[in-house]
Amino acid sequence: PHDLELLLDKTRVQVFTVKPPQREPEHATVDAHLKIRVPVQAGPHALGVAFVKKPSLLLEAARQPYQAHFNFYRHPRVQPAVYSISIIGPYGALGPGDTPSRRRIFGPQPAAGSQRGDRAARQILTALMQRAYRRPVTEADLRGPLALYRKGHADGGFDAGIEMALSAVLVSPNFLFRVEPDPPGLAPATPYRVSDLELASRLSFFLWSSIPDDELLRAAIAGRLHEPAVLEREVRRMMADPRSRALVDNFAAQWLHLRNLASITPDMRLFPAFDDNLRQAFRQETELFVDSVLREDRSVLDLLRADYTFVNERLAKHYGIPHVYGSHFRRLALDKHSERGGLLRHGSILTVTSYATRTSPVVRGKWILDNLLGTPPPPPP
Repeated sequence: PHDLELLLDKTRVQVFTVKPPQREPEHATVDAHLKIRVPVQAGPHALGVAFVKKPSLLLEAARQPYQAHFNFYRHPRVQPAVYSISIIGPYGALGPGDTPSRRRIFGPQPAAGSQRGDRAARQILTALMQRAYRRPVTEADLRGPLALYRKGHADGGFDAGIEMALSAVLVSPNFLFRVEPDPPGLAPATPYRVSDLELASRLSFFLWSSIPDDELLRAAIAGRLHEPAVLEREVRRMMADPRSRALVDNFAAQWLHLRNLASITPDMRLFPAFDDNLRQAFRQETELFVDSVLREDRSVLDLLRADYTFVNERLAKHYGIPHVYGSHFRRLALDKHSERGGLLRHGSILTVTSYATRTSPVVRGKWILDNLLGTPPPPPP
């Protein structure tokens, strides 16, 4: 039996006991009791689920790293694992609650009575639509959402009206697509300068993977974003914002094929020590490394020749690096004789360019031609 702990905002809510099934019918019901209903305030919360560590007298050396000596599709697990967590609700909600997302939509609560009507709805929708459409909002843009607001308001009140209007905004092509129409009368295949508003969207989706914020929109609406000094200032401001982490999570993960790590499993008979902790450590090492090159404004060549990397205890043991303890990642300086350093020596890159049982010079060579040199090989004959 294993104890499974459920935490809400770092406070223990429940401890479940999970017992290994003894007979075939028990496999379908082994997790049937892992359900709980708790009162939770509206707003963001941190949910944690973890197996309580067993006493160290249970052959810790044999279980560190995790001994995954099984074939997932043929043999049963020797230890339990969490596959998914489902959150359902709310049940019997007592009003809408006060949450950051609600304040983001409604702003200061509109006054009660007659003033809680079209004027307040117009202000709310104008602000929301300018963010969603990434440009100034016209009266024609407002006409449809306001009509839906009035219909929803008549059926369920002010909040229901705003909800219905916002639904229309979120399915609008102006929100879902980044449209850059060619200037009227432009000859085909003729280059032209994108507008400041289009430039703001390009910048924001590339650096943040999200819509422009109010400050970037103001610079674009004023027609100054294309000015070199203003453009550099905005890029540096956006890079200093935590949202620029998306440049690593999305762009770098797609460019370097880090997303493929989740679907790659080395042969467990040949590599019994491989586990998901190592898989995640592979990816985090590369993400932290690329992020450091961006933040420190280093040479792009350092992606290949850097004399440092990022490791935690699990990854350091895999690499054979001594004296690294704990699950947190730390920057590690490498000596000139080290076998580590640079993307091509990262476990993540080596894994996504290998087969389940062995390395592949062909797959790895194609990866380098495609992703680093930009000269993809011709298709096979």
